[in-house]
Amino acid sequence: MKVSARVRGEWLQIPCKDGKVSISWLGGEAIRRFQKLQGPNSNLKVGEEQIQEVRKTKGGAILDPDDLVKDVLDDNDFVSIILSSDRTTQVTDNSELAKNLEEYNSLNGKYEPPEEYLFLDGNSLSTDDLVQLGKCRYKIKLTNESEQNVTKSRNLIEKILQENKVVYGITTGFGNFARTTISVDKLEELQYNLIRSHSAGVGRPLSSEKTRMLLALRINVLAKGYSGISLPTLKHIIEAFNASCLSYVPEQGSVGASGDLAPLAHLALGLIGEGKMWSPETGWGDAKNVLEAHGLTPIRLSAKEGIALINGTQLITSLGAEAVERSSLIARQADVVAALTLEVLKGTSRAFDSDVQMIRPHKGQIAVAKRLRALLHSETYPSQIAESHRFCNRVQDAYTLRCCPQVHGISHDTIEFVQSVITTEMNSATDNPIVFANRGEIISAGNFHGEYPAKVLDYLAIGVHELASMSERRIERLVNPALSELPAFLVKDGGLNSGFMLAHCTAASLVSENKVLCHPSSVDSLSTSAGTEDHVSMGCFAARKSLSVVENVEHVIAIELLAACQAIEFLRPLKTTVPLEEVYKLVRSVARPWDKDRFMAPDIEAVTDLLKSGKIWSVVRHHVDFYHAPQEIETRVFSPTAVMVGGLQREKARVRAGSAKKRKANDNGQ
Repeated sequence: MKVSARVRGEWLQIPCKDGKVSISWLGGEAIRRFQKLQGPNSNLKVGEEQIQEVRKTKGGAILDPDDLVKDVLDDNDFVSIILSSDRTTQVTDNSELAKNLEEYNSLNGKYEPPEEYLFLDGNSLSTDDLVQLGKCRYKIKLTNESEQNVTKSRNLIEKILQENKVVYGITTGFGNFARTTISVDKLEELQYNLIRSHSAGVGRPLSSEKTRMLLALRINVLAKGYSGISLPTLKHIIEAFNASCLSYVPEQGSVGASGDLAPLAHLALGLIGEGKMWSPETGWGDAKNVLEAHGLTPIRLSAKEGIALINGTQLITSLGAEAVERSSLIARQADVVAALTLEVLKGTSRAFDSDVQMIRPHKGQIAVAKRLRALLHSETYPSQIAESHRFCNRVQDAYTLRCCPQVHGISHDTIEFVQSVITTEMNSATDNPIVFANRGEIISAGNFHGEYPAKVLDYLAIGVHELASMSERRIERLVNPALSELPAFLVKDGGLNSGFMLAHCTAASLVSENKVLCHPSSVDSLSTSAGTEDHVSMGCFAARKSLSVVENVEHVIAIELLAACQAIEFLRPLKTTVPLEEVYKLVRSVARPWDKDRFMAPDIEAVTDLLKSGKIWSVVRHHVDFYHAPQEIETRVFSPTAVMVGGLQREKARVRAGSAKKRKANDNGQ
């Protein structure tokens, strides 16, 4: 059994035989080996140093000196030896901070390094690619063309330095100090001063996924070759990403112009070996030590490289990429859940007729109606529930049922528009100054301004919120017996049991909260940097609250889905359509029927997880595709919500003819 022990920044591998030695022995042996390796010049003397504590590097748990190594450590585990004379502190010593970092600690022992590589060129990264990079699905490599562009850009910087030219951001100060020329012998110091001074963020740290996305996106922007960073420096950053060495990045402090300076400075701070850093192998520690544990050294910066690392809109945009991907996923599933609710409330699909949509041909409206038709009663997927009320006297449904294509549709169109803007921003050069190597020119401009992603992320919050607004009203219809013709709050023995009473309250509270979060952040601006940066985007807050809105929407849709599945219990033994029965089965795999009151929050979280993972969409997707292939023949069933001149017999004949035509097409493999 072997254990890696860190003593004053050095990692030592300590053979522990069969592990039947104490933690106290491990600490003493680590000190002895450290002193031996340091030689006579070591300022650490065996017998004179007292071990203050031995911590597991992953998570920072303090180990009892009397415990046996085999009982508390695994083979090839990592520990940190803290001496009484050490002045360094561990991140986890701060209890409040440790609470904020629970997400990181929960990853200990679960990390599996990716085997696949994603090649970045600064031009072709998608929002899904970035999310997958955040989830550790890929490592990063540069394309050959990207390496050439980065090299050309750096060569121009070196030429400017050789010619002693005065260029903003290269041989001058920054912001209001743009007219202050910096001497050549101070240029390296300038880079470090910039990163240290701009690391002024506050608040909770970004999660590991968000930090990984932020770093990956900054690499992508640098890969375009307009930043002036050197290729060795960029490759060094990529090595840190591939080892999942992540800096401590507070989420607050950016005004969104000049880009996300404070968060990106914190990201760079760890890379230069300062501040705190985390990796799955080491846990939290001083950045220099974490890098060294992976065989890496802090990057050394030269002229222009400091500002190249921190000037850009990457935090706004990376958070926006996550928000738009989650929005897209929950929007598709909101359509599915709405279909299930309509079914149990005994609504009709006639409002989703294709001809109705084509005379108001918005793309999203048409798509949602088409999806609803595929899920609800048809010749392809008949529903016993729908058949049971075909000849009822209800002439129209409530807006939250009937108007799903019109309301959900604009949400889908909003998401698609926002995704296009975010994708463009992800693959844009947002530095300042910008290096045009082919022209031999450096231009100070304004690509760092975050107004584009700020505005569309405010728009995204408004668009996706409407899904929850509709959903909450449908939940009200499900739990209200006057509207649903179902037991009050969807439970037997009402009074003794409260059923979904408070689940609806939770949904209402989240929708109300979203109304506040949907107030646009980007309508505000405050002048900064002594008036030099006199208009800013406030895009970082727009991005953060768009994610909060999406998270609330996910929970509201989950509550509606639970309620709709519970409603089905009171309609049995009737069956719904095949795809909706698949949804029911999936929900019941994580949340059993509500026969009497029980702890409800775990059910809500379990179904929310189904939605976040896209499993609800996955179980219906192939059914939807089958319905529309090889061609769609609509089933226009009789309904009191529609009146046809010529009567019921003509409608029945037309339906039979359409069904026969579709069966023939399927039989012929068309």
